[in-house]
Amino acid sequence: MAKIKTIGVLTSGGDAPGMNAAIRAVTRAGICNGFKIMGVYRGYDGLINDEIRPFTTENVSGIIMSGGTILKTARSKDFLTEEGKQKAYDNMVKHNIDALVVIGGNGSLTGAMEFAREFDVCCIGLPGTIDNDLYGTDSTIGYDTTMNTIMDCVDRIRDTAQSHERIFFVEVMGRDAGFLAQNSAIACGAEAAIIPEESTGVDQLARFMERGIRKSKKSCIVIVSESPKCGALYYADRVRKEFPNFDVRVTILGHLQRGGRPTAHDRILASRTGVGAIEAIIQGQRNIMVGVRNNEIVYVPLVEAIRSDKPFDKKLIKVLDELSI
Repeated sequence: MAKIKTIGVLTSGGDAPGMNAAIRAVTRAGICNGFKIMGVYRGYDGLINDEIRPFTTENVSGIIMSGGTILKTARSKDFLTEEGKQKAYDNMVKHNIDALVVIGGNGSLTGAMEFAREFDVCCIGLPGTIDNDLYGTDSTIGYDTTMNTIMDCVDRIRDTAQSHERIFFVEVMGRDAGFLAQNSAIACGAEAAIIPEESTGVDQLARFMERGIRKSKKSCIVIVSESPKCGALYYADRVRKEFPNFDVRVTILGHLQRGGRPTAHDRILASRTGVGAIEAIIQGQRNIMVGVRNNEIVYVPLVEAIRSDKPFDKKLIKVLDELSI
């Protein structure tokens, strides 16, 4: 196996607070250990279109506190094609890039895994997604910041909910994972959370409504995981039809959740996993994701990291139920 001398780093998919801290960590730890670092702009599209530039410590100065990603990001359709992957590989060869660090979520790491298999290149993944849905790591880069953003927004929404005695359905991101919705509901003191992991979501709503009516509680917050079929609008319409005496409102937080300065937790997680990526390359690790479990750095095979069944602690549902009476 040839010795790795040059490492490319890119961000891919949805942006997440803390990605810049991860870029900084990979760049500085790489340089500190004798590697040349190449920044790849606009994710896999940039790899295909040769948007590749040398990175120094100066390139990453003063970015640890910034949201978004200085490398920009994209969801690349071309990278799904054989022609696109070949162009990406040819540009890696052109710039003498021996290993690739990919900061992103499930789709991005799936792309890295397939690319590594097809061209036998070293790919290291960092868990950069607000959804916290990557298997093998307790938390993902951006998750903590997003939860704090949701909490801040819902605290403000509750002011008007209480003033007008309204029920607010607040829709949050998370795709097929309810980590954001369930934990932010606990943190915000919400009355209910409707999540994909709880198959009785409709019944959960019914129990919440019955409990609220019995208490004559007219001001309530329900956090709902986004869904094309059963999102916040669906549940709000259902309450309007079944309980017309309630004043119902919907707030969809949307992309507001992705922005903002990363929390200390996300900056530290990004920094530790970024350094861990360089250590993995030095050790000869290939095609793994760097995560943190029980406060220890772990290396998770990419095929495991992208599993769709990351364990969800059902005890959190009981915690919310008991605290929302």
